[in-house]
Amino acid sequence: MAARILPLLKLATKVTIAGGAVYVACDSGLLGTSEQGSEALEKARAAIPPAIEEWMKYFGLEAQVPAIPKIEISPVEAWNSGVRWTISSLSEAPTKASEYASQGVQYAKDLIK
Repeated sequence: MAARILPLLKLATKVTIAGGAVYVACDSGLLGTSEQGSEALEKARAAIPPAIEEWMKYFGLEAQVPAIPKIEISPVEAWNSGVRWTISSLSEAPTKASEYASQGVQYAKDLIK
């Protein structure tokens, strides 16, 4: 009986953790607009170093925490760049397919001669 419950307990734990992560991401604005994502990034950048230092003091570690690296790219500009690239590629697909088909037909004709 316990052997059957353990996999269900593992699955429930994983689903709970994933659900909690999605909830926190939605609540903090990470899954919203690019402006909300930028604001969430700034909040995290301000909150993480003090939290790490507090935990290190709690556990008795006196090491210095390295600074968070600077992000040179603006999240607002790059937020949906993959989506834009995909839509652009899909809109060009019929033209490219026609070009490639013409080139293939021409290559086949050249081989037959």
